[in-house]
Amino acid sequence: MAKDPYKLLGVSKKATDAEIRKAYRALAKKLHPDVNPGDEAAETRFKEVTAAYNLLSDKDLRARYDSGQVDASGQQQNPFGGGGFGGFQRTASGPGGMDDMSDLFSSLFGMNMGGMNPNRGGYARARPQKGADVRYKLKLSFLDALKGGTKKVRMANGKALSVKIPVGVEDGTTLRLRGKGQSGVNGGPAGDAKVDITVGTHKYFTRDGKNLRLSLPISLKEAVRGGKIKVPMPGGSVNLTLPAGTNSGKTLRLKGKGIKGGDLLVTTQIVLEDPKNKDLLAWATATDQEDMFDPRDNLL
Repeated sequence: MAKDPYKLLGVSKKATDAEIRKAYRALAKKLHPDVNPGDEAAETRFKEVTAAYNLLSDKDLRARYDSGQVDASGQQQNPFGGGGFGGFQRTASGPGGMDDMSDLFSSLFGMNMGGMNPNRGGYARARPQKGADVRYKLKLSFLDALKGGTKKVRMANGKALSVKIPVGVEDGTTLRLRGKGQSGVNGGPAGDAKVDITVGTHKYFTRDGKNLRLSLPISLKEAVRGGKIKVPMPGGSVNLTLPAGTNSGKTLRLKGKGIKGGDLLVTTQIVLEDPKNKDLLAWATATDQEDMFDPRDNLL
């Protein structure tokens, strides 16, 4: 014996059409088989609330149920009344009919309904459905983002998904792996995997669009003498010519040595190898001339 449709939907007998529709939408979203794959209890419950909605959304059928002419399954109560009918057999358009159900399922799940199918809770898909997309997060070091390559992310089923990282990928980029999402329905294609990229920071490197900025430590001797030095880079070292007498904060540009044709902007930073070195201290204290260079002379 079918259950009370009002109780199944959780509405009162005085509920409006809008209230009935709202209650069913909420239950359908929660109980739909695509949301609960393999859960027979949820599928059974879904069939019951769908049958309840079919009955109560049809004004004529609801009135007959309220007056006791039909039971909760839409069957004629009087066996001699002739022409018995069931709630799953109505094919009329309009409220409570197939047009209404098609619109409802289209808005809930993107379905295109064909005829009624009791084995699937009162609906049938007219075409295959694409599987749902899945989302993952992947954090890269700054240098790994510059170099690109292949990384792995752990999937929900415990398997590893290989992700190809483009050279110079930016923070906030979302990579799409087609066909790596959930399986399709009724022979439809699988969904996609979307991988959200987060790029970490670096002590010396920063990014400015396609330009790469480098705060480059140099020794005091290199700053005074100048000359060519090798600068380690993710893709291999590059040569940089320092002018003699280079100060900290001087920026030198190497064209095309940045990201994807951008430039490398090198800002020098003088670093003392050993501030307590006796020779260095002797040199610094060797003169007491009153006209000693004052680097702050033009500060104000």
